[in-house]
Amino acid sequence: MLLLRDVRTDDLAGLQRLAEVLNTVNLPNDPKALEKIIDTSVRSFAGRIRDPLEREYLFVLEDTRSGHLVGTSMIIARHGTWDAPHVFFEVSKRQTYSATIDRHFEHTILSIAYNYDGPTEIGGLVVDPSMRGQGKPGKQLSFVRFLFIGMHRAWFRDTVLAELLPPLLPDGKSLLWEALGKKFTGLDYLEADKLSRSNKEFIKELFPAVDIYATLFPARTQRVIGKVGPNTEGVKKMLERIGFQYVERIDPFDGGPHFEAKTEEISLIRKLRRCKLLDREIESEDELHLVAIERKDPANRFRAVKTPTRIDGETICLPAWARDVLRVEPGERVYCIPFE
Repeated sequence: MLLLRDVRTDDLAGLQRLAEVLNTVNLPNDPKALEKIIDTSVRSFAGRIRDPLEREYLFVLEDTRSGHLVGTSMIIARHGTWDAPHVFFEVSKRQTYSATIDRHFEHTILSIAYNYDGPTEIGGLVVDPSMRGQGKPGKQLSFVRFLFIGMHRAWFRDTVLAELLPPLLPDGKSLLWEALGKKFTGLDYLEADKLSRSNKEFIKELFPAVDIYATLFPARTQRVIGKVGPNTEGVKKMLERIGFQYVERIDPFDGGPHFEAKTEEISLIRKLRRCKLLDREIESEDELHLVAIERKDPANRFRAVKTPTRIDGETICLPAWARDVLRVEPGERVYCIPFE
């Protein structure tokens, strides 16, 4: 039984356990960094960060049988401010031709750019390897972000950004960073990515401000620019199905592609429904939905579950087990989006 909910301060140990197994950019194996992420999220869900665009929400996926956390995902309401701009490479093509030697070339050009009033970003998707393939935990963690954005549309930007991971080396290093960023900063990939979360000054001061010809990179580095890794291919296809597309921009650290969509055009957000729960058992199951309830109780603020449903107009029926997991009573209002 998997429950999606907002992170709590007492989840630190569970997040550390996940971080020790994975130690990813999204979930660093650093207790102080995790404490900061948790604190920001708790204050965001509670509305204690006054400006909605400064909020960051961390969702966790809990196995209710064991109590263990088995995954996370995140929404950053605005990625890119005056203090911490959104940094990326614009990817373009440039053609050259010499009549003298009858040679034609098409070069990939990388141009560094900054956004100081950026889009909403979805990220932080992490799944315990032991849980992959069991009830589609990654899909649940991905969809819950669109469910929450739809529930609170005014809190988020008109564009949603997803930065996808490219193919990485077996040791976790980035081919693009080894070919470019490391030469201009002297930092390892993970060091630079960690530092950039709180301070991007070194990028503006040390990265070349001129156009960069990717032709100068090793062939295998050129091949990964704008590509997704094998473990991210499924996420890419899912995003494309609901309205995202590659926007010819990449991450300056690893070369991973940026996918964007207009918030109002994301199909899952368009299909959001607000329904009244009926005190009735399901006799036949129409389809699966991701169903959420939200309250002001700090210990039970946001809960969502993937469940069979029976929807009729503005009413919904759920199985008894789903009502128990959500802690919802007949007559309460719930929010839902299609899962299949």
